[in-house]
Amino acid sequence: MIRSMTGFGRGEFADEISKVTVEIRTVNHRYLDISVKMPRRYAFAEEVIKAAVKEKLYRGKAEVSVSVDNIGQSDSDVKLDADLAAKYYDILSTLKDSFDFGEESKVSLSLLARMPDVIKTSPAEEDQEAVTGRLLAATRNAVEDICRMRETEGAKLAADLENRADTVSDIRARIEKRAPEIEKEYAAKFKARVEELLDGVHEVPEERIALEAAIFADKANITEELVRLDSHVSQLRSFLRSDGSEAIGKKIDFLIQEMNREANTIGSKSNDKEITSMMLDLKAEIEKIREQVQNIE
Repeated sequence: MIRSMTGFGRGEFADEISKVTVEIRTVNHRYLDISVKMPRRYAFAEEVIKAAVKEKLYRGKAEVSVSVDNIGQSDSDVKLDADLAAKYYDILSTLKDSFDFGEESKVSLSLLARMPDVIKTSPAEEDQEAVTGRLLAATRNAVEDICRMRETEGAKLAADLENRADTVSDIRARIEKRAPEIEKEYAAKFKARVEELLDGVHEVPEERIALEAAIFADKANITEELVRLDSHVSQLRSFLRSDGSEAIGKKIDFLIQEMNREANTIGSKSNDKEITSMMLDLKAEIEKIREQVQNIE
């Protein structure tokens, strides 16, 4: 099953210590481009998260957002630098003794506590392996969620492209039916022109008419193009029914280029108004397919 490159997925993991939420948004992109937004303290797990996304996504621009709520313990530690506090106390006491601030002047606890770096708050130390496990679990849940959405959208794309492949096949069949008539019509027109020029004075040389018709038929022959176009349509159907184990969007895009090339050649070789009209319809349908293919992973 083909998959769209656009989607959204959300995954969670919670235990007695923390709750992790991961959200993934993807849009069209030529290759796989992953960016991760997460608290800096968990940056050590960024590559692990990217690797988990790469396991299932092959193309698209993916934005991964990670949030962590610690529910079982504080996520901060408070530390006292007693040595620094003692130095502040000594300096403040010396300052008090050096000047007359009155009897009420003294070095208080509240004053010491306000001194820079005496009391510091820092992120609590965590078990990196355990944290990585939680982040990875939430990420994989989010990846599974977005894959389901991308597959649902991909199924809609596949159905639309199957219908358009039917339209291409129908136009191709009409061109193939029309092609043999071109030689006959050319032979008749050429004979009529020759008869007009000879004005009944000489007999029209049938062998010359047949030779000219054969030369024209060889130049206007589009059998090879029709065969290749049919092969391309069959290949397109095969891609649309793939199991989704690999990125096939770029392959289909290349295939569409080849289909367009065959349509152009058919139009240039046929030299027939009816086929030219059908060729334009063919190119319009191929362009619609090409636009849709840009959404396929």
